[in-house]
Amino acid sequence: MKLEKGTKSDESSRKRWYNDACGTAFALDLIGERWSILILRELMFGPRRFSELRAGLPGISANILTQRLERLEANRIVAKHKLPPPASVQVYELTEWGYEAEPFVQMLGRWATRHPEHDPGLPLSAASIMMSFRTMIDAERAGDMNARFGFRLGDDTFVAHVRDGDIDVERGDPDNADVRMTGAPTMLAAVVYGGEALGALEANGLLTVEGDRALFERFVTLFVLPEKLSEQG
Repeated sequence: MKLEKGTKSDESSRKRWYNDACGTAFALDLIGERWSILILRELMFGPRRFSELRAGLPGISANILTQRLERLEANRIVAKHKLPPPASVQVYELTEWGYEAEPFVQMLGRWATRHPEHDPGLPLSAASIMMSFRTMIDAERAGDMNARFGFRLGDDTFVAHVRDGDIDVERGDPDNADVRMTGAPTMLAAVVYGGEALGALEANGLLTVEGDRALFERFVTLFVLPEKLSEQG
């Protein structure tokens, strides 16, 4: 079946497609360009304005972000629409089919972190640390925990609900959560994945925890990076 004729930019990009019936090849045709998967990651927790996407992806230029969004929209992965008043701003959001890519994004992240050169100490966005929680939670460690955790990460706010050995994350007001954490995503990652002492970061004013502190101390132990590859691979 022929694809519908699109813009010259679409036609030019399709000249670089694999022309391979394999579903994996076609997936790379759709989201294999640099930044595309990271745009999906940033949109996994709901619609974002252009400026918010750039803030979550500081290495991308406005021009490249525009191109990637246009291509993802043409490929039915992202939709653009305007929020109702009083916001009345244009946002980008994953389509229903686009949201179905989350397991793939999670599996790719888990697979890649096994490489010895993966560095969890590098900068990361708020959406990235939240996606890592969705990916790395250990069901046995979570056990029978049933609690809500609120996060203020710069301009981003999230509520994570741990229950039944899994974690749901959504953008929202953290005030009604059982525990509330405020700080940079890198500081949260340092505690969860880097072994940094929570008390030391609090003492230095790098993050704060309000509410049931013991519950939060347990929360940061729920996420385990997969074992690194051996020297033999």
